[in-house]
Amino acid sequence: MYAIIARAVHFRSRIQGCLSSKGPGGRPALNGLGAPEPASAPARREAAEPLIPMESSEAEPSESRPEEDGAAPCSEPQPPDTMEDCLAKKMEITVSEAEKRTGRNAMNMQETYTAYLIETRAVESQNEGQCSPVDSLWRRYSEFELLRNYLLVTYPHIVVPPLPEKRADFVWHKLSADNMDPDFVERRRIGLENFLLRVASHPVLCQDKIFYSFLTQEGGWKEMVNETGFQLKADSRLKALNATFRVKNPDKRFTELKHYSDELQSVISHLLRVRARVADRLYGVYKVHGNYGRVFSEWSAIEKEMGDGLQSAGHHMDVYAASIDDILEEEEHYADQLKEYLFYAEALRAVCRKHELMQYDLEMAAQDLTSKKQQCEELATGTMRTFSLKGMTSKLFGQETPEQREAKIKVLEEQIQEGEEQLKSKNLEGRDFVKSAWADIERFKEQKNRDLKEALISYAVMQISMCKKGIQVWTNAKECFSKM
Repeated sequence: MYAIIARAVHFRSRIQGCLSSKGPGGRPALNGLGAPEPASAPARREAAEPLIPMESSEAEPSESRPEEDGAAPCSEPQPPDTMEDCLAKKMEITVSEAEKRTGRNAMNMQETYTAYLIETRAVESQNEGQCSPVDSLWRRYSEFELLRNYLLVTYPHIVVPPLPEKRADFVWHKLSADNMDPDFVERRRIGLENFLLRVASHPVLCQDKIFYSFLTQEGGWKEMVNETGFQLKADSRLKALNATFRVKNPDKRFTELKHYSDELQSVISHLLRVRARVADRLYGVYKVHGNYGRVFSEWSAIEKEMGDGLQSAGHHMDVYAASIDDILEEEEHYADQLKEYLFYAEALRAVCRKHELMQYDLEMAAQDLTSKKQQCEELATGTMRTFSLKGMTSKLFGQETPEQREAKIKVLEEQIQEGEEQLKSKNLEGRDFVKSAWADIERFKEQKNRDLKEALISYAVMQISMCKKGIQVWTNAKECFSKM
């Protein structure tokens, strides 16, 4: 339990440390998947982004956002001018308690679930020496899921922080995979707090009114979320899959990012599986040392001169064997940090999928505009460039009158004008999406490099400490044997 509390404090200090560090503008820009690039590279990259010709479907890669999808514009809300404006700087946020409850679900069936106590306190009053009251409310895991789904749909250009796993995965066999297990619930509580701190420290997400209501308004919050209509704005999986295969000019950067997210997920999955196997074997090795303790104790009973030394050595072995439980429990929290980025990979892919949808929508609009222009030209010249049903109809039933052609040409010209304006709007909107999305991706890369470096170093330090304790146990045993 002490290890769990220590990890909770560590999570909070890590997030708060990120807030006090320099933002994306104060660090070197990142190239590719994390390598530093010259300061002038972002300007060169922006200048190199091609415009999309409005008259051709064979356009350079770019992005658009359909008007009908209803997603919030990338520019709203505006990021705060400084990190001091982030909600995490103004409000202390904790998930302080988890409680097992029983209730009725939507099907009026009894169910058992876990509720989490969220506590918030204004930071300004504390700085002024005043004792501000703590606001608290209970939330279920499903409400955290609803909040994140809302953020995903409303801010498609942002790498939305992931939630901790709902059910345990990649665990060594001595740990319970039951989602009601107290140790698992405690680790998930820490993960949910980390999620809230991630969102509260994000320069855009922290300003969302629904997120603020999630922290401060218990009753009626679900109704408030549903009133936004975000579920109707969500893109279907079939539509996303269709765009993936049919987009003609994908943006190379987003394609590489998508492949990277797949590889990142694969690598971390393998790493977690290896860690689980090592933990299983390590658990066995430690517990077998308990046999040394039992044998030495039994041996000491039949020895007069050697008895005390054997008994002391056996005691050291018993302590050593029992220490593995706390060690592997602490190790699980380092695994949880890796799991967070296992789930972050899916958040990266969500941004890439939205980009593909926007690009596909733009290409379809450009193709439709080209088709209308061709129809208008054919009507004006009276020639048919390609075989069509319209051409066969004209041959069978005669040509259209000049008045009919003029009326159709007028309608097509109006549609072409509307299409050009719409395509121009989509093109500009797409550029805004890419600019906002890539800025957030760069922010994410800095966060990822910093967090994973810290987690791996901490894991190595823990392993070194564990080995030193093993050496100390055998050193003590050696001294016991020397005194016999």
